[in-house]
Amino acid sequence: MNTVITHSLFTDFDIDLFKAGKHFRLYEKLGAHILSVNGVQGVYFAVWAPSASSVSVVGDFNFWQQNEHLLNVRWDSSGIWEGFIPNIEKGAIYKYKIQSNIDGIITEKADPFAFFCEQPPKTASVVWDLDYDWNDAKWMQNRKESNSLNKPISVYEMHLGSWKRHVEDNSFLSYQELALDLVQYLKETGFTHVEFMPIMEYPYDPSWGYQLVGYFAPTSRFGNPQDLMYLIDKLHQEGIGVILDWVPSHFPDDAHGLGYFDGSNLFEHPDRRKGYHPDWKSLVFNYGRNEVRSFLISNALFWLQHYHADGLRVDAVASMLYLDYSRKEGEWEPNIYGGRENLDTISFLKEFNEAVYLNYEGVQTIAEESTSFPMVSRPTSIGGLGFGMKWMMGWMHDTLDYFKKDTIYRKYHQNELSFSMTYAFTENFMLPLSHDEVVYGKKSILGRMPGDEWQKFANLRLLYAYMFMHPGTKLLFMGGEFGQSSEWNFEKSLDWHLLEFSFHKGIKKIITDLNALYKSQPALYEKQFSPDGFEWINYSDHQNAVFSFIRKGNNQEDDLVVVCNFTPVVRENYSIGIPKPGSLNSIFNSDDLIYGGSGVQNSNRMLIQNIPYDGKDYSVALTLPPLSVITFQIE
Repeated sequence: MNTVITHSLFTDFDIDLFKAGKHFRLYEKLGAHILSVNGVQGVYFAVWAPSASSVSVVGDFNFWQQNEHLLNVRWDSSGIWEGFIPNIEKGAIYKYKIQSNIDGIITEKADPFAFFCEQPPKTASVVWDLDYDWNDAKWMQNRKESNSLNKPISVYEMHLGSWKRHVEDNSFLSYQELALDLVQYLKETGFTHVEFMPIMEYPYDPSWGYQLVGYFAPTSRFGNPQDLMYLIDKLHQEGIGVILDWVPSHFPDDAHGLGYFDGSNLFEHPDRRKGYHPDWKSLVFNYGRNEVRSFLISNALFWLQHYHADGLRVDAVASMLYLDYSRKEGEWEPNIYGGRENLDTISFLKEFNEAVYLNYEGVQTIAEESTSFPMVSRPTSIGGLGFGMKWMMGWMHDTLDYFKKDTIYRKYHQNELSFSMTYAFTENFMLPLSHDEVVYGKKSILGRMPGDEWQKFANLRLLYAYMFMHPGTKLLFMGGEFGQSSEWNFEKSLDWHLLEFSFHKGIKKIITDLNALYKSQPALYEKQFSPDGFEWINYSDHQNAVFSFIRKGNNQEDDLVVVCNFTPVVRENYSIGIPKPGSLNSIFNSDDLIYGGSGVQNSNRMLIQNIPYDGKDYSVALTLPPLSVITFQIE
């Protein structure tokens, strides 16, 4: 007997918006919603399945019987099935049993809009609510100021399942436990933001979260939705922003997931040349289908609305933009203009960014985009994709290639480093040393550094200091901040015991100090995306593998002089040009003894001489410590 009561949360306007691809609050209508109808408590269910001949809700409340609770299809050709089932409560476990009108096949699917899921390997959805009393009003009110592009943004990228684990049994820390340990650690080390690798529900641990099934559900591995809200709330209370990895580029074909949802290519593109990703053996969304656009943009706004996320880092944008991405000749079809760009994706990404920035003040979107696609981080109003920032993958590749070279050969490759400045301001770039650089045999960042133990750590300090002095925002993957020796392993904790050793303590100390310097020196952030914020002093001293430059803020008195020595040779009486008279005040030295360096240093104040050099009217003679970055203020 069907005990489903006819009920709907949809208005005709909702349906029109959904069909037009303009409904960006779909999670308020589709999915499972606890409510009362005619004084009776229960759950309203709604699911989009236009190719279904019948849809029923099955769960622990009806012994998973197919025809016990049949939903009603709407009359308006929207393909939405809905109904109210009385006396179901929060915590009920359910799926949709869908019979296709194409081939009659019956499938059991998790709810695409579920707010909570069973813990993998179980796959059912859980009836839940989003009730939570937030205590981050101060952060949210000031977010526009602290999260803007002319402020320091130093991001700690992390995988929640392997940052720390319980020592006794290698089990995960919960969201609640992370709210103690992680918040304190980020406060101590001075990062301005944390970026969580995908925390939306995913079935397969080795995917690190990048193969999503529950787009609206935080993974139950670490707790329930309110537990994650609590973690983010605590981060905000300490002034730490939260960026979430978001994956609209592909999704797995697990039986309970979005693939072939109602027996048709509902969410994925029906043409395998556009709907299947050869790299990840996963399905690709149909970005040209209006209802799918509503689903994805609703999902992005959901995390900003209900979890107070401060930014979304969009994964694998390059794979979305190009029809021939990872495809050979004959495996892709050009667009209507004969090009290889995916026009539907471009349109979708623009609309996504417009919706985010229109609806949420002070947030940022960040593209992981590895090609030279133009204007990724430029406004849609002038033809850009509309992202706030873009990962500077070219800088990352060139810099790591340079640093792994033995120091005696670096003089032949200095252009690999200076090259980044030829395009540094074509986008709003974030400098990423991410998880992708410490897996699959690439070694840890420390493991790539050449030389003996002292030189390896000196090179790492040099790399990090150079990164913080280079224009752009910063991102460092967990473990890098204390010199993790081995590659990242998602199945266990970071090697925290390394902090018992002085060299590793020195790395943590230098990252802490660099974060503090970044936040305290306007020249390092006020014009980090503008050519007005950078001036070369000398980039052509290949023979000594040294270069020098000036970082500039809004006020001239904030200018910083930066000198990088990429060899272990101490250079005495090394002259650099200075644009004005006065003195240089030393504010940072990566070779300081407190970091494990050799302690070579200059006087606290160096008098600038009235001697032209490097095309400047003045100059100063410095001592360059080995494998170092030294930074001065002009006073």
